[in-house]
Amino acid sequence: MSGVAEMEEGAGYVAQGIGLRRNGRRLLEGAGVALAPGRVSVLIGPNGAGKSSLLKVLAGEIRPQEGRVSLDGGDIFRLPPAALARRRAVLPQAAQVAFPFTLAEVVALGAPPGRTTAERVARLLARVGLAGRGAGLYERLSGGEMQRVQLARALLQLEHGARPGYLLLDEPTASLDLAHQVQVVRLMREIAAEGVGVLAVLHDLNLAAMAADEIVALQAGRVAARGTPAEVMTDAGIAALYGVRARIGWAPASPFLLPQGLEG
Repeated sequence: MSGVAEMEEGAGYVAQGIGLRRNGRRLLEGAGVALAPGRVSVLIGPNGAGKSSLLKVLAGEIRPQEGRVSLDGGDIFRLPPAALARRRAVLPQAAQVAFPFTLAEVVALGAPPGRTTAERVARLLARVGLAGRGAGLYERLSGGEMQRVQLARALLQLEHGARPGYLLLDEPTASLDLAHQVQVVRLMREIAAEGVGVLAVLHDLNLAAMAADEIVALQAGRVAARGTPAEVMTDAGIAALYGVRARIGWAPASPFLLPQGLEG
């Protein structure tokens, strides 16, 4: 697969040379990713490759033993949590709410107290396909609906933060049906067009190709390839990354992989 491009610190949101160990196991080694306003970066790779770990390091949730994460040149681990929250929002794989909050109340958690309006919350719920449901109880939603509420919360956080903002998404389409998977991918592109830097962990390679300006492929905690979808998603690249033989096809705008053509 293609070599790893050098990343420069300065403007943008950069994780570089990241080494992470947990319980004696090395999860990341020399890994990194660079985000820029207005661009979508997607992390791909097999299970256990370190995708979610790298996202959590970039988010400031885990401090690595090696490497540095910088936001416009400054170390994020030296930023107060409130200051970091004004620059980046995170959508985890799952988020539990312990109290019987309504959808609107959960979304409103993305803004400082007293700093949002019912109209703004309603607009964001509509943007994630939940128009008119703000008064419903969050605990009664399906997993996919909960994920979309949390996405609306993250979008509200960015609206109240400093610009440019960054949105970090850990498997945002995992519990969604086909229509809402496509909706979230389109929303990622729309958000990037508004000037936000987006990073997403995705397992579906076709969705990754649709969403990404850049794909970063992880394997055994290291960056195995970095580039455009066309540069990373090749027959040889997919074979090296996942250990399967596949034939990559082409739609008008991006490469795609048909699972019917896989060979172990």
